Amino acid sequence: MIGEVFDAFVVGFIVLNVIIGMVTYVTLLERKFAARMQSRIGPYRVGPHGLLQPIADAVKLMMKEDVIPRLADRSVYNLAPIVFLVPCMFIFATLPFAPGLGIADLNIGILFFLAVSAMEVVGLFMGGWGSNNKYALLSAMRAVNQIISYDLPFIFVALVPVLFAGSLRLSDIAAAQGDLWYVAWFPFGTLAFLFYVVATLAAENRVPFDILEAESELVAGFRVEYSGMKFALIQLGEYAHMIGTSFLGALLFLGAWDGPWADTSPWWGALWFLLKAMFVFLVVTWIRWSFVRIRADQILAISWKLLLPASLLLLMATALQVVLTSGNG
Repeated sequence: MIGEVFDAFVVGFIVLNVIIGMVTYVTLLERKFAARMQSRIGPYRVGPHGLLQPIADAVKLMMKEDVIPRLADRSVYNLAPIVFLVPCMFIFATLPFAPGLGIADLNIGILFFLAVSAMEVVGLFMGGWGSNNKYALLSAMRAVNQIISYDLPFIFVALVPVLFAGSLRLSDIAAAQGDLWYVAWFPFGTLAFLFYVVATLAAENRVPFDILEAESELVAGFRVEYSGMKFALIQLGEYAHMIGTSFLGALLFLGAWDGPWADTSPWWGALWFLLKAMFVFLVVTWIRWSFVRIRADQILAISWKLLLPASLLLLMATALQVVLTSGNG
């Protein structure tokens, strides 16, 4: 028993450090990708081809003064970055990166992921409330509205692969795609993947759904009063959540670790899984830098009037198709 707990602790420690390193360089990937789309070079001066820029940014944030607003609710203000970061890290606990390579392969893994990932909104609202800043509070209120509106479609489309695989365990969902990835199961799997990308954009507050940090209106949104290490923790949580959602999308629709030589070594499978997750991340980034921000009322209307009914109908149609297929079989 003690040995199992120790092994889980060691694996968790390694995964945590890998996530932190991944988040650090995913920011560089996003900046380089955005620069290419805009005919710029991007970060280039710190290290060869700018490879040390994320480390320089991290060191800069750690050396910044921690300024606390005079009228802020100190306990809520100081606790908010931790409350925001912890769920964003916990979502990796049930992600199997390859057969036998993960922290905990729960039999309700997808439900754990969806439940924990939704908890980030608590830390987000605490940051907006505790700052005692009207822009931060308005941003937090917008975020709660938006995340609640898009969490339901996100859950519905994430359950479509669950119906295909007949299991809530993430490793079973990945293994069930050995012959054909779910994104190619037209029309149900293909539509579910498209809806998943849209819901991910809203859940991650990316353009065109970034009303909670609209720079022209709210400066920096709910984190406008944060600086130094607290700001770094919020950024770390935001990108960790984005990477976790990309990994989930790759697992649900793109076959997870399925790829050449994946059967020979789990590390090959983990590499393919990482590449697919980065593909989902870059799709989200491409959309971010290709469209403009839409109004708050339009964002809510898209969810309640379009995406939510469509995702619910898709889930019901998938369930009917699975029942009919199993009945014929």
